[in-house]
This record gives sequence, C-alpha cells and structure tokens, in this order.
Amino acid sequence: MLKTLLGTAAVAMAMAMATSPAMADIKIGSIVELSGPGAAAGTNFHDGVKMGIEELNASGGILGEQVELLEYDSQTDSQVSRAMVQKAIDDDIYAITGTVFSSSTVVNMLVAQQAGIPQFTGSEAPAITAKGNPYIFRTTFGAQKGIPKMAKYMADEMGVKKVAVVWANTEFGKGGHSAFEEEVGNYGFEVVADIPTEQAQTDFSADVLKAKTSGADAIFVYLTEEESARFLKEAQKQSIGIPMVGETTLTGAKVIELAGDAANGAMGHVALTADAGVPAIDEMVAKFKAKYGYTPDHNAIKGYTAAWTIKCVTEMIGEANSQALADKMHGLTLTVDECPGILIDASWDDTGEMSRESFFVEVKDGKQTVKAILPPN
Repeated sequence: MLKTLLGTAAVAMAMAMATSPAMADIKIGSIVELSGPGAAAGTNFHDGVKMGIEELNASGGILGEQVELLEYDSQTDSQVSRAMVQKAIDDDIYAITGTVFSSSTVVNMLVAQQAGIPQFTGSEAPAITAKGNPYIFRTTFGAQKGIPKMAKYMADEMGVKKVAVVWANTEFGKGGHSAFEEEVGNYGFEVVADIPTEQAQTDFSADVLKAKTSGADAIFVYLTEEESARFLKEAQKQSIGIPMVGETTLTGAKVIELAGDAANGAMGHVALTADAGVPAIDEMVAKFKAKYGYTPDHNAIKGYTAAWTIKCVTEMIGEANSQALADKMHGLTLTVDECPGILIDASWDDTGEMSRESFFVEVKDGKQTVKAILPPN
C-alpha cells in the first residue's frame, strides 16, 4: 500500500512539474530524465531539443508556425514516464522527443502508439524497434547496429581474442549484452568474464578486480554515464592495465567530465561525437557550449537532430499531421543539403531504426579523438 501511495505521489509530482501549455501553433513534448539516475543523459537530450526548437523558431518555425516545447520530467521512472506521455497527449502535442532510458521507452511508447503520436527516442535497446511500433523512431543507432561496428574494430584493428564483459542489468544493458553475444561467434571472441551490474551502482571495486584478473585482452564496458565514470575511476585506482572499450556512453562528454583523467585511454564506437571534426557538428557544439556552459554529449546531439528532423519532415509533407509525419519517416533518407540541422545524412528503415556514418574514438587529454570513421550498416 505504501509503495502504491509513493508511486502515485511521484506521478503527481512529475505532472506538477510539467510545463503548463500555453497557446501555440504546434506543440512538441519533451519527455526525458530531468531527475533521478538518468538526469545526466536526459538533461543533455532535452537541452539539445530545446536549442533546436529555439533555432527553428528563429528561422520561421515549422510551416511558418511557431513551436512550443512542453517539458515533462520522467524522473528516470518507467511508470512516471508513461504518465508523462499521457499528459503530453492530453496537452495536444504533435510529436514526442524522448525518453532516453530504454527501460522507460519500452513502456511509454505503447501509450504514444495507441494515440498515433510519432516519438523520437534517444534509447538504444534493440527491442524498441523490434516490436513493430510504427510511431517510434530513433535519433541514433540501436545497440544491434552500433555494436557490430565496434566488435569488427576490436577484432580487425585491436586484435582482441579474449573479452571481459561488464554490463548494466537493465533494459539498456541487456540489449547491449545480447548484441555483443551475437558478435562473439562472428569474430571468435572468448568471453572470459561476464559481469552484470545494477542501475545506480556506486561500488565497482569487485567488478574491476574480476575483469582485471580474468585474462582478458580487452574489457567491453556497457554502462550508463554515471556508472561508466565510477567504473573508470575504480579501474584507474586498481591500475587495470587492459584496454576498455565501450559503445556510445563510455567515452561520452559527461563521462569524461565525471571521470576526469581516469577517462583517458577509454575507447569506443560512438554514433555521434562533439569531436567528430564535422563542420556542422562543430558549429552546433560551439552554440551549445555558449548557451548552456557545458560540452554536449551524444545525447544532446540526438535531441538537437530530433527537433530538426521533425521540422524538415513536416515541411516535406506540407502539414503538421502526426499520422503523416510517422508515415513519411518510414524508409526515409534525409540529407544535410535538405535539412542542415540533422548534421549528418541519415536514413530510417521501416521499423524506425536509423543508419548513418559513425566513429571509433579514444579519449586523450580529456576529449574524444577520432581514430576511424565507420560506414553505415
């Protein structure tokens, strides 16, 4: 009974935090993790969306109409996020941006689907686009697209044979773990240690020791931002001496900020990076840093491109119609020439999965250094 009351109170609090809708031509709902364990990722994503909306409004809005961004805090709680999606729908939104945490998206996307509202998510669990939801669209790769690129680099360029796998025992982590398992046979990897961890875990001393003594050539680390930083700090403390490779989060700007010099040497595949050397991304990053006072990570770039994707595709169909927007996204390729705000040419398949170029990076002197540009798959 107490748990039910507390859950009800959390939902009520989140609803109270939602921005009250004012009169606007087009409303977009930003439903993200502004508090709780996912706040680092969610705030980045939201700030990217917000900057994108402000820019497109300054350039005339969408089809000449101004856009209002309605903000909702999921509190990194899947049931709260579900309630926030319903609240946004009740507030008459045209499209949704968010959530970032996969454990929330797999729950709340069903509400958006029932209402016929397109949802642009930053989540990466493979299950999200495998459920046949015609209203869900990624703003980056799912793990099943990114991890094969990473595994190929580990095998071909790093010569890895034995791997320790450290992963988050969440919807996000399970997706990455499963995707990596599928690559083990493709490249002849031997998994010498399989180490699950928990969301918001603070002590990684035993996990690092197990990985360190496993005989691995490299450690595949698939954790969220704050946990990645804690793992890297502990790895430095124990002088781990083994390459640590991740997919997206391990080398992100927020992880580098939190881990400090412990992040140096970490490597990974990233779909997006502030240090890509792509002029359009450089410009976006400079504007973001001037506006918010911190370096954006991949989540901020995901959010920014979500806002511009909604604008550009809406103007392609010629009306702010939620069903038409969802229909147009399937099988779409959007180029930077058509829509400069997407920053890199991108395609979506019939499931809402995205494909585009990406990067393999290493952290040096507190920033990502691109080691290779990887082709779309």
